[in-house]
Amino acid sequence: MEHRSVWLATAEIGSYPVLQDDLDVDVAVVGAGIVGLTTALLALRDGARVAVLEARQVGSGTSGRTTGKVTSQHGLVYDTLLERHGELKARQYAEANEAGVHEVARLAGELDIDCDLTWAPAYVYTRDAELRREVVDEFDAAQRLGLPASLAESVELPFPVEAAVGFDDQLHIHAGRYLAGLARGVAAAGGELFEQTPVTDISERQDMAEVSTRGGTVRAGQVVVATLLPIRYVGAYFAKTRPVRSYGIALRLRDEAPHGMGLGVDAPTRSTRPWPDPGPNGLIVVGNEHETGTTDTAGAYADLEGWARETFDVEAVDYRWSSQDFVTPDRIPYVGRAQLTERTLVATGFAKWGLSNGTAAALMLSDLMADRDNEWFPAFDATRVGGPRTVAELMKDNLKVGREFVGGHLGRIKAASVSHLGRGEGDAVEVDGHSVGGYRDPAGRLHAVSLVCSHLGCRVNWNAADASWDCPCHGSRFDVDGAVLDGPAVTPLRTLEIDEP
Repeated sequence: MEHRSVWLATAEIGSYPVLQDDLDVDVAVVGAGIVGLTTALLALRDGARVAVLEARQVGSGTSGRTTGKVTSQHGLVYDTLLERHGELKARQYAEANEAGVHEVARLAGELDIDCDLTWAPAYVYTRDAELRREVVDEFDAAQRLGLPASLAESVELPFPVEAAVGFDDQLHIHAGRYLAGLARGVAAAGGELFEQTPVTDISERQDMAEVSTRGGTVRAGQVVVATLLPIRYVGAYFAKTRPVRSYGIALRLRDEAPHGMGLGVDAPTRSTRPWPDPGPNGLIVVGNEHETGTTDTAGAYADLEGWARETFDVEAVDYRWSSQDFVTPDRIPYVGRAQLTERTLVATGFAKWGLSNGTAAALMLSDLMADRDNEWFPAFDATRVGGPRTVAELMKDNLKVGREFVGGHLGRIKAASVSHLGRGEGDAVEVDGHSVGGYRDPAGRLHAVSLVCSHLGCRVNWNAADASWDCPCHGSRFDVDGAVLDGPAVTPLRTLEIDEP
């Protein structure tokens, strides 16, 4: 089994140069995932000079680690949106995501991207009789909002369900190949793409924004921060969202896989969709969501595979991977101009529905930069505060962050001796009376880093399944040598030299 996203392992992404000089453009896009690449392409078509800056490789972040579903069916969301936001904003969310689905299909066709794009129904279902009413309410809400919903008593899965809502005319794609095609489209349209070019800071001047990298400064009229969560402190979105991780596996079954896309709302959630590469028996299974830095990640993979083997006749598991996203307290992403800025635009908080939400965000951002009206924008407004319920949830989340900060640092006294680390193991260990992060690689070499997150100083935790140090406060992640894997942090963890006895 390969520990890598199936989409990145089976796509020819291509490569792009490192930025090594200063640059002047109309639009600087930070991040080469679904939002960044789609926004760049749309801005180029509006006549802008565009540069895309990617910290690693095109598609290497969450966009290349999704389920590959492009759908407006987002679980039990629409009944909640109607109750919390009213019909107008719920309809804006629904229409934006339907438009996102069809924009992906349009761009794939226009750019001739061979990404296994397949139209299929998407189902949300429950096996729990006590949740039947919630699924029926979701159907009523979806119909009220004009979505292509139908109520069903069965789905294409090898078990009975209590109730299900199906959305017709939805998509699944090979996410890696689609992102590679978008990048080629950006380059063909005259855009400049740079990889291995992490952005360290964004500042605004009176007449421009400056985007700082180690290789040069990009001066731009407008900056789009499309980095899953805005880097550093931009807009303080780290305090307005919560980081969550989920897990995926790519399977080959002995029988034909279900043709539709399924999402079970019973805990823990299970999401399925076909995987065309091996033929009609390929299947993707995703689930076991949890907040970043808070659970046994190795157990999450084992549990997901166990469910798959109990449910299907599994021949082999070929790939496994994990992914991260952020959720907002009011269930709608933040899209638009960041608070207290004039030239910095953001898109974040997609709650694992980034292929449709992210494409819709790109449509909104391109309209905003071109001074065009957009009918969906009021629901997604990145400067919104929200009502009393949203404020209360934000306060609760940030109190939790405070507890993580205090509890994490007090936890240093519980660290074990470095000698207890076996090969391939990591943990907080005690060295000369101090807690540090230790990892012993398969060759026996010890890697040691500070446990203090470089973003706001919370204590990072070891992620055994993905061999990373994860911050439970705001979702920053680091590799075994401290390099940033996920923001909002932009500075590595401090590395340490340890003399073993």
